[in-house]
Formats: sequence, structure tokens, C-alpha cells
Amino acid sequence: MGIAGRNTPGLRAALIAMTLGMGGVLPGVLAVVAPTPAAAQQFPAFRQALAEGVAENRELAAFYRENGYQAVWTRAEDAARRTALVSALSRAGEHGLPVARYDLPGLLSAFGSVETERDRGLVEARASMTFLQYARDIHSGVLDPGELIADIVRELPRPDPTQLMTDLIASEPVSFIRNLAPSSPEYARLFRAKRELEQTIANGGWGPQVQAGSLRPGDTGASVVQLRNRLIAMGFMPRVATASYDGQMQRAVQDFQESVAIEADGIAGSATIDAINTAPQERLRSITVALERERWLNIPRGDRHIWVNLTDFVVRIVDFDQVTFETRSVIGARANQTPEFSDQMEYMDINPTWTLPRSIIGEYWAALSSGGANHLNLLDGSGRVVPREYVDFAAYTPSNFPFDVQQPPGPGNALGEVKFMFPNAYAIYLHDTPSRSLFGNRVRAYSHGCVRLADPRDFAYALLARQETDPVTYYHAIQRTGRLTRVPLLEPVPVHLVYRTAYTSVTGQMNYRADIYGRDARLYDALISAGVEVGA
Repeated sequence: MGIAGRNTPGLRAALIAMTLGMGGVLPGVLAVVAPTPAAAQQFPAFRQALAEGVAENRELAAFYRENGYQAVWTRAEDAARRTALVSALSRAGEHGLPVARYDLPGLLSAFGSVETERDRGLVEARASMTFLQYARDIHSGVLDPGELIADIVRELPRPDPTQLMTDLIASEPVSFIRNLAPSSPEYARLFRAKRELEQTIANGGWGPQVQAGSLRPGDTGASVVQLRNRLIAMGFMPRVATASYDGQMQRAVQDFQESVAIEADGIAGSATIDAINTAPQERLRSITVALERERWLNIPRGDRHIWVNLTDFVVRIVDFDQVTFETRSVIGARANQTPEFSDQMEYMDINPTWTLPRSIIGEYWAALSSGGANHLNLLDGSGRVVPREYVDFAAYTPSNFPFDVQQPPGPGNALGEVKFMFPNAYAIYLHDTPSRSLFGNRVRAYSHGCVRLADPRDFAYALLARQETDPVTYYHAIQRTGRLTRVPLLEPVPVHLVYRTAYTSVTGQMNYRADIYGRDARLYDALISAGVEVGA
């Protein structure tokens, strides 16, 4: 393609026709005409400008070299591709992306200002750079979370720029660009929830807050009406005229309580009232961060996978987007936070030993060095037990102690009777525990980082059912031996340790959890700094 000289009538006429043909959606977008022989000699100017424009992106520069500097965006036959890109950029804010980063007005102005082949080469480069930035952001996230929070050790599925460009020119552009976003059902549900909540905010929100410390069945009055109206606006009650806290309202309160992890007793106590009075703008912030987090996990989840939502204190087995098993959990304390990452669960150890991590030997040092902690063994480099009397504790500190400290299998073992392993660099796994009382607490952040299970036997049965006809009998036959036994999972199961303060049920119902580690607050601030706009 070329432009026949400067300010040609044909170019301007084509521009007007193109703009009108698009219903005014793309004002100023480059209109293109077939090159005249005189314009052909200007092609080197296009190639030179394009090469300059993409020089900072090695992969993109290589792509254009490989394809002989053929245009992707700026020829007559590229109109559908231009339209698809501009349409996607115009909706970037709906996904919680930083609209200003893509500078759509500037891109449109650049297209509309093309008068020379050099101009065209520069706008070609700009369109490709913008496309790659958008594709990266919507596919796998605006942020690089590990640079912000050390405990987010997730490897992002960043798309390859060369492959993106290659696939783009070989595909129907609208569907290709649309499919860059995560295809998970959760992303689609969060996207809808964000759009609906933005509309609610635009229409005035959920109405007046409930002016009461607590309410319970049988109560009447203005505060009950406020509670009723909030529940209706949030979708927990149908439109009714009742002014009393009746059975229907009690059930609605229970449903709401379940959505925010409050004991579902149907009584609107202070915690429930505070949660009901939470502004929709705050919930929108949580959904915006959840969308970003979902982009980081734009990978195959596994038809069966284990979902560990740290903020929820629950471990779930998910089969084809349906929760088929769940159990309460205890996660890392705020001083020993559980990291976020994905891996493959490969085996379980029944009757496990517990080798103390080096980071916590100091907690046992006084007892070890004074002859106590007799439930722990010292092991040399060959795994042999070293008698305590042969060790001069005064010669060592917890940091240079040359022996492993290990607790053998038994009823008091810190890992209980089974642990579930997905070997990783962070020494994180799921396990049983003899400390059962903590599972009764609403907030369960107490461990050194690993995840404790309230129902480890049932969890083991559920995993073994895929490979044993009688998983219960099989499990207990091993457990009764009292010996450490490793049981491989014949089909390793993906396990995802995630942190979601906003997530949906399969029906689309939003659930919200507290930001126990303060991670989402930091991520939200980073998104705002990156240019994401969230409704006020």
C-alpha cells in the first residue's frame, strides 16, 4: 500500500467514506488507497520508519524482518484488523485495564495524520506496539506481581510477541483479539459482576446504610426497612414491602452471611451490619483486583484440580468447575505468609515424618540444647540417628547446626497422619495436624506457611478414589502400620494456591473475603498507579 503524494483528494475521500462506513466509531483512522507508480518508490521510507519504530522490541523487530516489512495494520486489506484493535481498545476499561496506557485517541490521531510513507511506517509500528501491550495485559495481567509482593511467586503465562503477530495475521481478527482474555468461567463471571456493579453504582448504589448496631427476627422499624432495601438491591431478596424482620429476611441474611464468611445464623449482628454497609465501590475494587489475578492464572486449571483460596481458609477439589469436596484449612500466620503459586500434587505420605525447616529450629533450640524435646531425633547427612550425648550443642547455633531435626511418625507428629506433596522450592504442602482447636476459629492464619486440613482423611479418600476401588480400607491398612509410606497419585493433580478477596460461585453469586495479608490493597494501589480507573 502507498499514499499517492500528500493530501490527495482520493485519500481524503477514502478517509471520509471509511469513517462514515464505520458509523463514526473510528474517526480519523487511516483510510487507504492503492499506490500509484509514483508512490512505489517511497516504500523504503516505510520500511525504514517501521524498523525504527519497532527497534526497542526485539521480537517485534524480528517479526517484521522475517515478513519482509509487510504491513499488518495500514493497508486497505487491513481494515478489519484495524477495526478489531480499535474496538478492543475502546472496551479495555471494562476489563479493568489501564486505558491511558494504550492511548487510543493518540493512535487514531496518528492514523488520521498520515501523509507520507514515513508517517505510515511509524503508525504501523505504533499500532503493533499498542496491540502487543494490550495483548500482554489482557492475557496475563497488567502487573508483574512478584516485583510488588515477594510471596506471589506465580510464573505469569506471558504470550510470545512473535507468535501473537503471526497468529493475528492468520486469524479472524475480532475473535482472535477477543480470545486473548482468559477463557475461564470465573473470568467471565467476574467480568459480568464488574459491569453490573458499575451500573448499580451509576444508579446510586445499594441505598442508605443500615442505621442499627444489630437486628434480629421479629424486629420492625426504619432500620429493618433499610436492611430489607440493601438486601433487595444486592440481590438477596425479591422486591417485597415487608417492614418486619420475618422468615424471608432471615433467610436472605443467612445467604448474605455465607457470601462474606460470617456464621449464617440469620441474625444481623454488628459484623453482618458492617458487611452489609460496605460500599459497592469497595466491592468493585475487590472485583477489579480479582480480574487481574485471574489473568495471572490464564493457564489450563485441570479438569480436576485442587483450589486453595488462602483468604477463604478452605481447600477444595474442583471437577469441571464444580466443587466436589471441601474442607476447612489453617494457613500461614501473617508473619509466615503462605505464598501463591501453582504446581502438581504428586503423592501423599501416610504416617509422615516431620523434618523441621531450618527457619524454625531456633524455636526448639532451648529445649534441644538442654536435653528436652525428646520427641525429636537428630539425623546426620546419611539419615542416621545421632545420640544427643554425642552432640556439643555449645559449639553450634540454630543457623549452623549440622544435623537435621526430625520428628518420627506417631500420634503427636506435627504433620498428623498424612501430608500431601507437590514438591516445590518453598517447602509448602498440605497436611493433617494434631492441633484441632484452631479449625473452630473464623480467621485461621496460624501456621508457619503450610496449609493444615480439617478433614485430611476424607481429602485422601477423595484423591485415592480415582485409583483404588476401596480407598478407605486401602488408606487405613497403611495408616495402621505406623510406618512412613509414600503413595503416588497415578494421575498428578494440579494444585493452585490463590488469594481471592472476591470470587464467584458457579451461579455467578459474588463472595467477598477479608484481605488478611493486605496483599490486595497493595495490588489495587499498583493498578491505580498503572492507570486503571475504578468507578468512584
